[in-house]
Amino acid sequence: MRIPAALFACFCLSALAGCSHQTAPPTGRWEGTYDAGDTLVAARMEITAKGQIFVSAPNAENIASTSNGARAAIRQRLASGLAAGWDDVTPIQLDFDGQTFRKPGGIAPQAEWNSSTHRMTLIVYLGRGDGFRIPMRAVKTFSPDPFPGG
Repeated sequence: MRIPAALFACFCLSALAGCSHQTAPPTGRWEGTYDAGDTLVAARMEITAKGQIFVSAPNAENIASTSNGARAAIRQRLASGLAAGWDDVTPIQLDFDGQTFRKPGGIAPQAEWNSSTHRMTLIVYLGRGDGFRIPMRAVKTFSPDPFPGG
């Protein structure tokens, strides 16, 4: 009787290990921006070969009534701050299931990876609202200004 019970326990442990298997995240660098009426975001994401994940996304909110010249200055300030502060960004822990990055034990997605198109999408949460998706483009090196035309 002990052999079938031991085999059953091994089967259960194997099944549990298979369910908890984490996929290695893709490595690379991505950058992107979000520019919608009231909000501007400049974002970078890097995943190293060791699996360290670095993310920075400085933003400006409540700027709907800002003039075009002032918006350009805000874009420049965000881009400069992103570039200047990148060396101080510390790695964050995220679980990755092959498609979605989440905080450990979390539910809300933080980023999404499409392996068939090699596209990364960063999800940014400001305040208590729903997150918004920033399409990221793969880059070999980060640019000093990720905004289009920058």
